[in-house]
Amino acid sequence: MTPTPDTPQPTGLAAVDALLQPFNRSDAPGLVVGIARAGRILYRRGVGLASIEQGVTMSPRTRVRIASTSKQFTCLAVLLLAEDGLLDIDDLVYRHLPELTVLHPAGPTLRQLMQHLGGWRTDLPSVAQGLALLPTADWSQPITDPNRELNFEPGTRMMYSNTGYQLLARVVERLSGRSFEDFLRERIFAPLRMHDTESLTSDLEIRPGMAMQYQAQPASVGGGLRRGIYPSELRGSGSLVSTVDDMLRWLAHLRSPSKLVGSAASWASMIERPTLSTGVRLPYALGLIRHDYRGVEVIQHSGAVLGATTQMITVPAHGLDIVILVNGAPVSPVALAFQIIDALLGDALGEPSVHVPAEPHAALVGRRYHSPETGAVFGFEDAGGKLALSWLGGRGMPLRQIDGAAVAPCEDSALSPLGLSLEELASETAPQVLTLDDGGRLLRCTLLPEQAPSVASLAASLAGRYRVPDLGIEVPVELEGDGANTRIVVQLHGPHGRSAYRLEPLSSDVMLAIPTDGLFSGMGGASIVNIDREGDRVVGLRLDAPRLSRLRFIREEASA
Repeated sequence: MTPTPDTPQPTGLAAVDALLQPFNRSDAPGLVVGIARAGRILYRRGVGLASIEQGVTMSPRTRVRIASTSKQFTCLAVLLLAEDGLLDIDDLVYRHLPELTVLHPAGPTLRQLMQHLGGWRTDLPSVAQGLALLPTADWSQPITDPNRELNFEPGTRMMYSNTGYQLLARVVERLSGRSFEDFLRERIFAPLRMHDTESLTSDLEIRPGMAMQYQAQPASVGGGLRRGIYPSELRGSGSLVSTVDDMLRWLAHLRSPSKLVGSAASWASMIERPTLSTGVRLPYALGLIRHDYRGVEVIQHSGAVLGATTQMITVPAHGLDIVILVNGAPVSPVALAFQIIDALLGDALGEPSVHVPAEPHAALVGRRYHSPETGAVFGFEDAGGKLALSWLGGRGMPLRQIDGAAVAPCEDSALSPLGLSLEELASETAPQVLTLDDGGRLLRCTLLPEQAPSVASLAASLAGRYRVPDLGIEVPVELEGDGANTRIVVQLHGPHGRSAYRLEPLSSDVMLAIPTDGLFSGMGGASIVNIDREGDRVVGLRLDAPRLSRLRFIREEASA
């Protein structure tokens, strides 16, 4: 029956059942949901398949990779070493990993790496190697990290860095004298009776009771599903597998005033929100995100790898804990968790956010703006009647109205806050300039042309060879086709794989980098290439992606 406005809508656990029903299938991947209140289990249910090939269903006992939800355990491991007197979390990372090149005298510190404020570039090998499987690192050997520059000065910005967390895991191994996996098991999982939780270095490892990971493929490559296998190192950044029962046990411990693992001081540090050099407070603490949702504080962290997504969230004031583990079902566990909170807490919550409507700002929808300072490009879209800001290749973030500003992201993001003046947005035409408040930095962003220049008009000036110091490779920028069919193609080759991208102009100085295989880009999906010039001559390119800033491509002089 199709609901009408007068049809009573389900509430409480009946509403949770209704939310899961679209994924209750016998021919597709699924998810598991666990809910507890004041430590008492209210709901444990799996729907869909853990293995399509074998017809095995998802259940509360199914183990699923929890991806970046793992990061809080890495942080607690570092804090336990601090309790042991082996480090201070404000130590420079170079003190404990002296083989690293010192990129800045004041950072990053271990704390800054945990808060994603260190500026460390992430997953650089995948920029050149895409989905190529990399050999498992031998952590008994010194690090050969390719970073030669930071994304930014430590403490001035936030940019998510998996590699920063992998450095933290190395510190745990170096100072404890035990493997990262053994340290977590002995110091955290065993005392908390999390017996189905462990760190697996690679998606190629096999364990009993684990769900397969499935990834939907775009229509451009035939659609359907393929096996989700993350190609790069996961230790420290996303290596844990767990169950809803274990994660609910973890959340109950997180909320409890008495701790079996970690001191009161360590747990206070875990949820202490940092402050940028601009004075802006961020929601991302040490592997945990704290923020307001409809008048109540929540603590959460989501995760995503190829074929698996996760959300772990607690509402401490109501003792409500929710864990959602997904192995490929087409659902956002973050959005689903907030829907469950709405259903279970109901009148105890405040009013929902007031969003900026899209219709009065129709002139902005589909237009793009560029920040010359950071190289980033953002645009506007209509997200179900709400005006949303989106970085190219990313999910649109609906803008909220707060004190005369349009603010993104909404409550489900770990990003630093972004703000735009509602007065500036009120123009009947797309303004030529918008001021973006990016974590307290005011960025003057210019409107990109509605009609981009042709590929042919830029092709000849860009063709040539470029040196990429942070990748240790040379890269050809080549022309394919001719006339109106000319394409600009960048070929990157690493030791274990390759990536190729097509450059599509957005303006005479800004281009979009599109992966030519239609699948995964180590550059972070759609990426931005900014052109550096000396007079009329192109001397270099700078790559900007969601987790990578200003990677330099230096043009080589043509031989005589």
